[in-house]
Amino acid sequence: MNDIVPVIDFASYAPGDTANLKRIADAVDTALSSVGFMAIRNIGLEPGILDTVFGQSRTFFGGDAGTKQASAYRSAAENFGYQGMAEENLDPTAPADLKETFTMRDVLNKPPEDGRWPSPKFQSLMTMFYRDCFDAALRLMSVLDVALDNEPGFFERYHTGENTTLRLLHYPAVRTAAVAPGQLGAGAHTDYGLLTLLFQSGVGGLEVQAADGQWHAVSADPDAVVINAGDLLEIWTNGRYRSTPHRVQPKVGNVQRQSIAMFVDPDSATEVRALASCTGPDNPPRFAPTSAGAHLQERIEASHKARFAR
Repeated sequence: MNDIVPVIDFASYAPGDTANLKRIADAVDTALSSVGFMAIRNIGLEPGILDTVFGQSRTFFGGDAGTKQASAYRSAAENFGYQGMAEENLDPTAPADLKETFTMRDVLNKPPEDGRWPSPKFQSLMTMFYRDCFDAALRLMSVLDVALDNEPGFFERYHTGENTTLRLLHYPAVRTAAVAPGQLGAGAHTDYGLLTLLFQSGVGGLEVQAADGQWHAVSADPDAVVINAGDLLEIWTNGRYRSTPHRVQPKVGNVQRQSIAMFVDPDSATEVRALASCTGPDNPPRFAPTSAGAHLQERIEASHKARFAR
């Protein structure tokens, strides 16, 4: 794993073990305060599930255009479905991203019932994996509560899944001539919500921006989940945890990249304001309180300005 991203092992995680939970929380606090990113080993997923999901992802993205378009993304408000190459600008000031995606929002509570799932097998597998990732996110939230001196369950109460989104990503191999000046696989951006869990299959491309402005490559170790803080966690922590800019280089050459992201975002009605543990007489709130729903929609719509801006 690249030195800029600390590695933390959750193998010993146990909710009732106060001393060990504090040790893990201290490591998480250090990572998110200094880099805004960390890599977690043994986060608690079922063995083999990730290989199965990556296999299904490869099958979908390798399919014909008509099958993929039958699952097409329709709106930023719904945030579900397939998007093809150059249909999203994570950096709205740059050329569109050289990737294709399949996005699945709130599938445990409100899965689409209009036939846009590619197949029953696809829906069943992704729903199961979404649930596994959501359970892992709850474990991370409990660690954040300890690190930030919150009452137990503080973050969980604001995350029922309404805006939590699983996303398959495919960065096809492209020719140099096909890449416009400044065009990336995923443009430089910060994530929008609480945390993001990123699963990689061994092919690199992700880069994070350090506090000094320099970009650093991140290892694509398939045995570690890369996790980063989002904008709303930065607001909650009054800037203690960094919502760090990151990007993905285009896959120029013969190698493609697959990744899977779980965006753990608060429910829309959540008012996000600086925590008491992160403010004080010499550290007043740096950010105005915001509505989670308004912030998330503004950021999603900005990345689809050519198609879905209101």
